[in-house]
Amino acid sequence: MSRSCTRGTDPWCSGAAGKLLGDDQAARDVLHDVFVQVLSRADQLTDSAPSSLLFRIATNLCLNKLRSARRRPETIDSELLMDIAVTSDPAARSLARSTLDRLFRHEPDGTALIAVLHLYDNMSLEEVAAEVGLSVSGVRKRLGKLRAKLHHQEATRDDAA
Repeated sequence: MSRSCTRGTDPWCSGAAGKLLGDDQAARDVLHDVFVQVLSRADQLTDSAPSSLLFRIATNLCLNKLRSARRRPETIDSELLMDIAVTSDPAARSLARSTLDRLFRHEPDGTALIAVLHLYDNMSLEEVAAEVGLSVSGVRKRLGKLRAKLHHQEATRDDAA
């Protein structure tokens, strides 16, 4: 498929991906993946209906991304973590430090960094995995363990109150 065939489809595919995903950054990621797939299979593709092919690839990648997000959500219930981050009361800060210490005490090195990159910096699981040198499933597993520990700590604290 020639470069001239793909020149005018970028905004079209990007707009469609943005509407499907509801997130411009995710749409750009999908668009990048579309062109990676096209370039990796360029010798197998023909120039007939290139815009339809690109649109179909973009649609399929978006649907796959939505299915994956539904099966394995990236977000952790982070209300408590945000409360901890923005509190200005000294007693609350002390409680927050204690909570975070208990949360990360027995976690592998880098888990706190993973949590900050994903929850505070809003990086995707893929971006975090690339940054820390783990697989996406490894990052997801660590965040899942943190979620379970945090819920357990909340339940223990609520029972004590």
